[in-house]
Amino acid sequence: MKKIILALFLVGALLGNCAALAQGDFPQTYDNYGREIVLTKRPEKVITAGPNCTELFIALGLADYVIGNSCDNHAQAPLDVYKDAYDKIPELTFGYPTLEAVVGSGADFLYAIDWVFEGDFTAEALEEYGVVTYANSAASVEAIFAEIRDIGRIFGVSEEAERFIADQQARIDAVTAAVEGKEPLKVFCYDSDTGSGVYTAGGPNIETELIALAGGVNVFANLEKAWIGVSLEEILHQQPDVIVVHDYDKPTAEEKIAAIKGDPILSQLDCVQKDRIVVLPLENAFPGSRTADCVEVVARGLYPELF
Repeated sequence: MKKIILALFLVGALLGNCAALAQGDFPQTYDNYGREIVLTKRPEKVITAGPNCTELFIALGLADYVIGNSCDNHAQAPLDVYKDAYDKIPELTFGYPTLEAVVGSGADFLYAIDWVFEGDFTAEALEEYGVVTYANSAASVEAIFAEIRDIGRIFGVSEEAERFIADQQARIDAVTAAVEGKEPLKVFCYDSDTGSGVYTAGGPNIETELIALAGGVNVFANLEKAWIGVSLEEILHQQPDVIVVHDYDKPTAEEKIAAIKGDPILSQLDCVQKDRIVVLPLENAFPGSRTADCVEVVARGLYPELF
């Protein structure tokens, strides 16, 4: 009997060890939206560029890996559940990261929202200095969940990643069940003033899918760029039922709403006259830690009677 118990114990230990090796084995190769990433070992010093990227590392229990973050200019504030850990992470740059800052930090891994890559700040340039770069480019819920699974595998926290995904999916499912059967409301996303129009979310933007999950439809979902400028006349022509105003550094959401109400064209919209305006922290609309939060906030704004 003792021999049987010992044999079972050894088999169990071996299977457990195999599972650990499967998750922690290197090298690892990933397809990062058409660009191959090869890791020969687990990264030790991470830079995150984008509040969504920083919060995701915290959500997965990986805050101790992050030696610096960037792009807080595109953030309102971390969620309360992440605040303590977020505040302990040094700020590398307030705005976009730079090649000099990331390389000088000693980082060996960068997780960055894709629009920070411009000029000499490229994945290829960073990798010449030994910084493996994973771009946060998800344009769908499925894609962001795939990114979360990748990060989980790279850092050996796949179980935590799956738990996080399951919680996000359950919250989204609760919203979609609540709005089921409702005629989708037309939504316009107001990000910023371009000088001759408004910068908004187009079809390839993950916000378009999140709005749909909340029971709406992005009036500019037909546009082929994730972020694009549209004229005031185009917005008036679309006659949205609700305006979602992005809230971040400057100008404030309150200043944007005042500008909308004071504009001779936008003030003609029925939704403006009825004050059907939803304030959304910009980081809620980024792919990462707040997928469910975004769906919940937008749904409450579209159908307050249901929540």
